[in-house]
Amino acid sequence: MPELTLSIWILSIVCAIMIGMAKTGINGLGTLVVPLMAFAFGGMPSSGLVLPMLIMADVFGVFYYHRNAHFKTLIKIMPWALVGIIAGLVTGKAISAEQFKHLIGVLLILSLVVMVWSEYSLKKPSRTNQKSWFAIPFGVAGGFSTMIGNAAGPVMSIYLLMKNLPKNQFIGTAAWFFFVVNLIKLPLQIWGWHNITPETLFFNFKMLPFIALGAFLGIRLVRLIPEKIYRWVILIGTLVSSLGLLIL
Repeated sequence: MPELTLSIWILSIVCAIMIGMAKTGINGLGTLVVPLMAFAFGGMPSSGLVLPMLIMADVFGVFYYHRNAHFKTLIKIMPWALVGIIAGLVTGKAISAEQFKHLIGVLLILSLVVMVWSEYSLKKPSRTNQKSWFAIPFGVAGGFSTMIGNAAGPVMSIYLLMKNLPKNQFIGTAAWFFFVVNLIKLPLQIWGWHNITPETLFFNFKMLPFIALGAFLGIRLVRLIPEKIYRWVILIGTLVSSLGLLIL
């Protein structure tokens, strides 16, 4: 951990609040954290700093929305997410820090393409998104992008939106998915990438009050957003956060 300036502390606190909000329903903010933290700390180090913060926020999301998860959807996609995680682990070890940051940007470009395609396809009646094989590309892409840069938010948002899940079920399913995959990633990053240390964990615990504040704000805001509008909130948030990864 380098010596942190006041501006980096402020940026980290803002990111912690956004992570808390993202995990309790305001999706898109979590992905915006990725380029901000990468800008402040670097690609690989920021991945290790962000992951424990995500797990802390996952606990709030799972605790509040645990009854709303659609476990049938989780069972379909989780094995393929594990495949993507392993692929991401191997890739992350094989590339440089600069390539690591560029790869995160590429993943988000692909997510934008998926988002545009899904909006077009969702206007037409189709049962394709209910097929079992439909979980394969999204599971692998989600696992790979979450391992490389904690950037699976857009991929999973699109997948769950295309499943036409209600608002609370959408949040609960996403909360359980990321809680499980982030716990799986933790030992892989500790012993595989060596970017999580006691020093970085101490920094993470300092961010816990701000993560809790963000989780509270997210829960309050989701209650105010009507079911029909929530879909557009997710799509716009995903678009903004994806563009943020490319610009910053």
